[in-house]
Amino acid sequence: MSKPLKFEEPIFELREQILSLREKEEIKGINLSDESKSLEKKVKNLEEEVYNNLTSWQRVQIARHIDRPFTLDYISYLFEDFYEIHGDRHIGDDMAMPGGFALFRGIKVVVLGHQKGRNTKENIERNFGSGHPEGYRKALRLMKLAEKFQLPVISFIDTPGAFPGIGAEQRNISEAIAFNLKEMMTLNIPILNIVIGEGGSGGALGIGVGDRLLIMENAYYSVISPEGCATILWKDSLQADKAAEALKLSAENLKNTGLANEVIKEPQGGAHRNHIEAFEYVGEAIARHLNKLIKISPKTLLKNRYQRFRSYGEWVE
Repeated sequence: MSKPLKFEEPIFELREQILSLREKEEIKGINLSDESKSLEKKVKNLEEEVYNNLTSWQRVQIARHIDRPFTLDYISYLFEDFYEIHGDRHIGDDMAMPGGFALFRGIKVVVLGHQKGRNTKENIERNFGSGHPEGYRKALRLMKLAEKFQLPVISFIDTPGAFPGIGAEQRNISEAIAFNLKEMMTLNIPILNIVIGEGGSGGALGIGVGDRLLIMENAYYSVISPEGCATILWKDSLQADKAAEALKLSAENLKNTGLANEVIKEPQGGAHRNHIEAFEYVGEAIARHLNKLIKISPKTLLKNRYQRFRSYGEWVE
């Protein structure tokens, strides 16, 4: 089991005490069931208190958890016959942005998303989930193929942001993302976006224009990371917790402001605690929205998509 987050440490300490009691029961043959039950009750109460009152910053930490399911984990569990497509037909391939054709509960779809790694080797290969220009161009190539064959698109968003390196700038990362925004707005097929972890800035939005935005309970979607915001406002990245609250980047806030259509429930403590349960929650949400979207005519889809994005934001005169 991975190391607990700071705010989870009291819970894990109680769990270790329970394990210690059970070991003593087995080794010494002592009946410690009453003590174990008392500690289990304390753990349950403490978990409810902690996980039902998470701050925005704590949810950001959960969204970044190394054991959290990634895009290819969801694809492997929820989709059948996944056939990955490589390359943007201009520069090359981008392993941070896998995608291809698949079946979702009998429906032919195109599925794509950001992919992180769980160790140094994987993170180098996947570029920590930060897409290059060719990744966004590959994603658009896939979406154009989806439009050609009239297939819905499902995109999984999980990135700290697009890659800001010199090479990405030389290959015009800003133009690649901007072009995706423009083209996705006019694709006459259903597009379902799901934020499963981090939703960082234009890197997330580059595959995030669609008809529905679903976000997992402990994911976040924001124009800037809490650390970046804190550095700008207070000249101190250690004020990230304060920035996270100010940004109102939590899933519930996004739902309340109309930016997200649904908050997908997670297992208690986060999706990393129970992958199968998380997969099932996401699968049911996809099915619910996809079955509605595929019944809408292309003309109505485009009209509704335009109105949806035009409705974002509030102002006063």
